[in-house]
Amino acid sequence: MKKTLVAMIAMVAFAGTAFAGDVIEMKKGVKFNHKAHQEALKDCKKCHEKGAGKIEGFGKDFAHKSCKGCHSDMKKGPTGCKECHK
Repeated sequence: MKKTLVAMIAMVAFAGTAFAGDVIEMKKGVKFNHKAHQEALKDCKKCHEKGAGKIEGFGKDFAHKSCKGCHSDMKKGPTGCKECHK
């Protein structure tokens, strides 16, 4: 019985971390609406090349190149400094 209870608690705890929050607050006042990007892109690999979880190498340079670049290519989303950094 104890093993079953421990397994169930572990499963619930892990399930909560498997899904990213709807809005992620990053440095410099940037808020990222993860749910909106999931719905718009429908392909997690566009950002998460190595699978679900934190993006390896994510930082200012990655965001300015990848995120801003994608917004420019799709002609949708912020591309100016003050549009992201509020």
